[in-house]
Formats: sequence, structure tokens, C-alpha cells
Amino acid sequence: MGWYHAKNIIDGEIPSGVLSDVVEPWFLGAGASSEPGQKFAAFKTETEKKGATKFHSSLDTVEVKGKSLALISGRTADNPVLLRKAIDKGIQNIYLEKPGAPTVAELQGMADYAKERGVGVFMGYNKNVTKYVTLAREFEAKTPGAVTTFVHNNAYKPAELPECFERNAEGMLKNMAVHECALLVTYYDVSVDNIQSVEFDEQFTSCQTLGKYTDFDKVGFTINTKTGKTVTVKADRCGGSCSWAIVSVDGVEKFRSITPDAELEKRVSVQQAANPGYMPYFFLQHDDYLTLKERVCNHILTDAPGSPQGIATIEIAIETLKVAELLTKLGLEKFAK
Repeated sequence: MGWYHAKNIIDGEIPSGVLSDVVEPWFLGAGASSEPGQKFAAFKTETEKKGATKFHSSLDTVEVKGKSLALISGRTADNPVLLRKAIDKGIQNIYLEKPGAPTVAELQGMADYAKERGVGVFMGYNKNVTKYVTLAREFEAKTPGAVTTFVHNNAYKPAELPECFERNAEGMLKNMAVHECALLVTYYDVSVDNIQSVEFDEQFTSCQTLGKYTDFDKVGFTINTKTGKTVTVKADRCGGSCSWAIVSVDGVEKFRSITPDAELEKRVSVQQAANPGYMPYFFLQHDDYLTLKERVCNHILTDAPGSPQGIATIEIAIETLKVAELLTKLGLEKFAK
């Protein structure tokens, strides 16, 4: 479980959840003497004083009781093994960070494994519930002829891209922009079988080879579906700390929603100043992830039927990854040198 996820629950920001255990092999093992490991040790000591949470270097020593949810926040390549281990341990529900697995085949195998054992798997796609997306979708729904463009920015510096490419080796469309792919699958009838055409924005899109990794540092595309929907996405690793959604009719902008808005910007500025080493999106997305995790925990606690409102299932994640893989293939064929 990621340190960030753990702290949310410990601080009482997830009312329906209680953090019983933290499994951290690296900081409680070979990485204990590192600077982050020492910070984690202080976090562990502080948390253990409260008495409700146990720390483990392995899932083997965790005791599962009652209704349970494992929040898996590892590297994408490790997720297939981590999910199976959690299920084999007897954990009944999984919250899995995007994109879930490196490939469609691996994610499908994980879904099959969970289904056979009656385990629910929920995905951490925060854009499905974020305020600026919700406002744009509401405006689009009541505006005839409306078409929406989602613009997603991160605040990496160009010099930081080699590390970014390596750490997110699954690629931009299966990592950063996969959030928008999930939106398209969830709300815009986008699927590999329903895509009529993909038009890349050649002036906006940029592809680089840095070390042994070839990936987009920014990419723009418009998808037209066979069922008549059109939606555009633009994602930029080095675009800054602001993202937005634009609703247009016949090419004329009618509505724009933005994150952070003035209230959120005020909070984020204070948090960023106190933690200058953190990427701004940790603070920008903080409330979204609280919403996701609280909805999932409440859903489990109350035995509610179906899926929590706005939460992507692993089935949606599979189709999302299919779309991301198709876009990656088409994009690299067109732009990779």
C-alpha cells in the first residue's frame, strides 16, 4: 500500500475505512537506511502510537478479518502478482491503481482470477469523479451539438523526462493520458470496436526517444465513434499544473472548467510550498482520491449492489487499456522516428 494512501485513512479522511495493516517490503527491508526509508520509519513510529495499524514487510504476516479491502499501489509491472497474492490471502476487495497492468492480456487474467474467487476490483481513475470533468459533462449533456476537449497537464521539466519515461515505462497513453481514456470508455461509448476514426493533432503531438524508451512527451487526438460521438484529448507532460475541459459547438467555445479553481489553487500553493519536492498533481488530485476511496469503502461497508457511483470497474479498465494500446500503436507508427 502506498504511503500516500495509508496516510489518507490514518488521518480520518476516509470515514468508512479503518487502516489495519501497511505492507511495505522496501522501506521495511533493503531501503530502510535510505533517506525516504528513514522518513517512512518516522511515519511508522508516529502511526503505531495511535495503536490501530500494524506494519509488515510481507503480506504473509497480515491477518485478514471481516470485510476487507487491499489498496494496491505498486509499480504497474508488479500489480498482477500483488493482486493474486492479496486474493490468495483472503482479501475480499481490491482497489487497484491505474492502469492496473502493463498489458490487456495481464489485466484480463487478473480480472478472471478475481471473478473466479468472487473478489471485487475497483480502479483508481480519479478523472471519473473530479469536479472540472463533472461540470463539463453536465454542460455538454444539456447543449445540443456540443463536443468536449479534455486537456491534461503535468509539471515535469524537460530535463526530468528521461526519468519520467523510465519510471512510467508503460508509456504516456497507458499512464498519464490513460485517465482520459477511462473517461472516454466510461462516458463517451469509446471502445476499440466502436472507434470509427482517430485523428492525431500533428502540430501538438511530440514523440521522443530518451535512453532506451520511446514515448510521447505530449499527445493530442480526436476520436470519432461509430455511434456518432466525438471527443478530443490533449495531454502534455511539461504543460504545467493546470488541466481543463472545453465544451464547444461548431468550433466555438461555450464552456470551460478548470482545475485547480481559485479555492483549490489557494490550498495547493500552501501545500506545494511546504513540500517542494512533490509533483503538484499529488495535491491537485488529493480530494478526488478521497472521493474514490470513500465511495469504495462505503460500498463495501453497506453491502451495496452493483458498483460505487463513478468508480471504474476492472472491466472498464480492460477496455481502457485496449484503447490506450491502440492509440499508442497508431501514434508511434505515425510520430516515432
